Amino acid sequence: MSSHVQRRDFLKLVSAGLAQSLAGAGKPVKIGLVGVGNRGTGLVKILLDVPGVEIPAICDINEEHLQNAQAIVEKRAGKRPEGYSSGPEDYRRLVAREDLDAVMTATPWELHTPVAVAAMKAGKYAATEVPAAITVEQCWELVNTSEQTGMPCMMLENDCFGRGALMALNLVEQGVLGEVIHCEGGYDHDIRAGLLRNGELSWRGMHALRRNANLYPTHPIGPIAWWTGINRGDRFTYLTSMSSKSRGLSHYAAKHFGPDNIYAKRQFADGDVNTSLIMTEKGVTVTLNHDTQLPRPYSDSGDTKIPLMVQRLQGTEGIFFGSLEKIYIDGRSPEHKWGDTGPYYEQYDHFLWKALGEAARSSSHGGEDYVELHQFVRAVRNKIQTPVDVYDAATWSVIVPLSEQSVASKSAAVDFPDFTRGKWKNPRPLNLGL
Repeated sequence: MSSHVQRRDFLKLVSAGLAQSLAGAGKPVKIGLVGVGNRGTGLVKILLDVPGVEIPAICDINEEHLQNAQAIVEKRAGKRPEGYSSGPEDYRRLVAREDLDAVMTATPWELHTPVAVAAMKAGKYAATEVPAAITVEQCWELVNTSEQTGMPCMMLENDCFGRGALMALNLVEQGVLGEVIHCEGGYDHDIRAGLLRNGELSWRGMHALRRNANLYPTHPIGPIAWWTGINRGDRFTYLTSMSSKSRGLSHYAAKHFGPDNIYAKRQFADGDVNTSLIMTEKGVTVTLNHDTQLPRPYSDSGDTKIPLMVQRLQGTEGIFFGSLEKIYIDGRSPEHKWGDTGPYYEQYDHFLWKALGEAARSSSHGGEDYVELHQFVRAVRNKIQTPVDVYDAATWSVIVPLSEQSVASKSAAVDFPDFTRGKWKNPRPLNLGL
C-alpha cells in the first residue's frame, strides 16, 4: 500500500473522529453544578455550547442565582434543571443523584474541596474552580479521596488551555526553545472593586483581610507546570515567598467610600504584591507574582496590549513572552530583536486549537474556557483521566498555604509535599485529545 493511500486513510479516520467528538456522539454527559454566581453561570453557558452535555441539577443557596441559571438551561435545552438551595450543604443531595456523571463547583473557595470530595465519594467525576484547596490538609484530602475512589478530580485551570500556552507547550515538546531553564508568571490584575463591593468586603476579600500569601497562584503556575513537566518527570521541591506592605485596599476604601468606612481603617493582612520563588528537582527556577490590590490597567485590544497574566518561558535556545505575544529564537530571529508570535502559530499551533478554535473564540477568556470544558467532558464521556489531574490540582493549589508559611517565617524555604508519592519520576503525557 502506498504512503499516499495510508495518509489519505489516516486523515479520513482523524476527520471522522473529530466530527464524532464535536457532535458529542453517544450517551450525553450529565453534569450537576454547585455554585452559580457570576463564574458558575458562565460555566453553565459554556457547557451548554459543548456538544452532548446536559445539566439536570443545579445547587446554590442564593435563590436569585439559582433561578437565573435554571432559566438559562431551560431556555437553551428545553428542560428546567432541578434546584437545590436548602442550606450550605444541600450539594450533598445533588451529588447523590444517580443520573449525574460529574459534579462541577464554582462556589467560594472554602467549599471547593468539600464538594469535590463528596462528588468523588458518590462515584462522580469532580471538577472544581481554582484554587482546588486552600490548606495543605485539603490538598491531601483531594489526593487521598481520588486514589481511594478511583474517581478523577480536575481543577478548572483555564489558562492551561489558552492558545498561547498550548502553542508554547508545542515549542517545548518539539525542542524549539531548547532546554527549559526558567519561567515567570504572575496574576497581576486589579480586582479591588471585587474585593470591596460597595464598601462591603466580599468573601474573596475576607481572605485578603486575614491571610498574607499568594492567594491566587494557579493561573500562572498551571501553564508553567505543564511546560516544565511537573508531576510528569519533574516536581516542585521548595519555595520561598515575601510580601510587600499592605496599603491598596484600605486606600481604595477611603478614596471610594470615605475615610470613615470600616475597611479604610482596617489593616489588611495580605501584602499588595507577593513574590514567590520556586525550585524544581531538575533545577528549573520559577518566579511567581500576585498583585491584585493596586491600580493596574488591563486591555486586550488596541495598539498596546497590557496583559492580565505575566507569562514568560526561557530556554537555552530562546524565550517565549506569551503575555506580549513576542518570541525570540537564537539563530532564527533577528539578533537581539523580539519577533511576533504570528508565524509560530502557523507552524506550532496546538491541535486542540486547530480543531476547536472556531467554536472556542466566542466564549470567555479568549476561548480557553471552551477548550478546557471540552476536555473535561471528553474525559467523562470516555471514562479516562482528566488532563489536569488531582496531583496537579493539589500541587498548584498548595502554593497558597506554603507561601503563607514562608512569608510568616521571614521568607524561609518551605518544602512542597510530594502528592504523587514518587510517581512524578515517571514521565507521562498530558491526556489531551479530541
